[in-house]
Amino acid sequence: MKDMRDRKYVKEVKVTPEMYKENKIVPFFAKRKIYFTISISIMLIGILFMFINGVQLDIQFKGGALFKYTYVGEIDADKASEVATEKLGRPVTAQVTQDIASGEQRLILNIAGNYGIDAAERDDFDAVLNEAFPDAQLKQSETSMVEPFFGKQFLTKGITAILLSGILVLLYVWIRFKMMGGLSAGAMAIVALVHDVLIVFFTCVIFKIPIGESFVAVALSIIGYSINDTIVIYDRIRENAKVYIGYSVEAVTDLSITQSMMRSINTNISVMLSVSLIYILAFGNGITSIQSFALPMAVGSISGCYSTICIAGPLWVMWKKKKGDDILFEEKKKPVPNY
Repeated sequence: MKDMRDRKYVKEVKVTPEMYKENKIVPFFAKRKIYFTISISIMLIGILFMFINGVQLDIQFKGGALFKYTYVGEIDADKASEVATEKLGRPVTAQVTQDIASGEQRLILNIAGNYGIDAAERDDFDAVLNEAFPDAQLKQSETSMVEPFFGKQFLTKGITAILLSGILVLLYVWIRFKMMGGLSAGAMAIVALVHDVLIVFFTCVIFKIPIGESFVAVALSIIGYSINDTIVIYDRIRENAKVYIGYSVEAVTDLSITQSMMRSINTNISVMLSVSLIYILAFGNGITSIQSFALPMAVGSISGCYSTICIAGPLWVMWKKKKGDDILFEEKKKPVPNY
């Protein structure tokens, strides 16, 4: 019996623009250069902001201290930063926020350094701040300190968690999608995930959000959402490949992405709206820890949807075409449905 998977026994079906138009198939592969240009442009903008803003590590990853004060009246954040820097001899960034619900005003000081601040030094520091702002009635509400040794450990473990999740995703896709070239499918899924993690990273850089535990949480969450959408599309490609024997891998992939597109968009819009609402509430109440999670998460959900639809699929088709596997074979052929 002749092997139906052998190219020479399969009649290639000619795919025409009319077929795409008639069945409302979006030509994702044909427009891949547009999508790739958009992604590359975003990456270049992110790199530019790395030189402008630098990369800020949170105290969990670099060590140092975080002081939060409540106050009344008005405080100049720049002046508070200068006073703190002069007193401690260490770089200090200051931020003022306000809780919309209670109207309480807060001064947040992020103190970098290779060591913490002991109790006596903290008391002296509080006295200097109260002397600089005598009418503000400064009261310390929260203190966080991390030694550099632990900060380095946290950073290493966070990066390890992200890398390990990527390796597990590659292995899972490789095993599950052997029929469509498991390694190529897994590799392109990883490229899309790297794209999403970089988008989250550059969001933190552009909006001056310190890279800390929130970044790790967002990165792992986005990896989960993004790979879920990618697997849905891969599943559809695998099922369509059993039906549309003789059609090019480009046509089957475009059809599969078009069929799955609205599901991915609706799911990610729901996530983005929910997280955006959380960000708005956190911003209004001055909860910086939630803001540093919610904003990158909202942007990352958009990136995850975009990379699944516009990056992973077209890249996989490029891989298959380069290897000469531009026709998908299975046991029978049916016409492209008008859905």
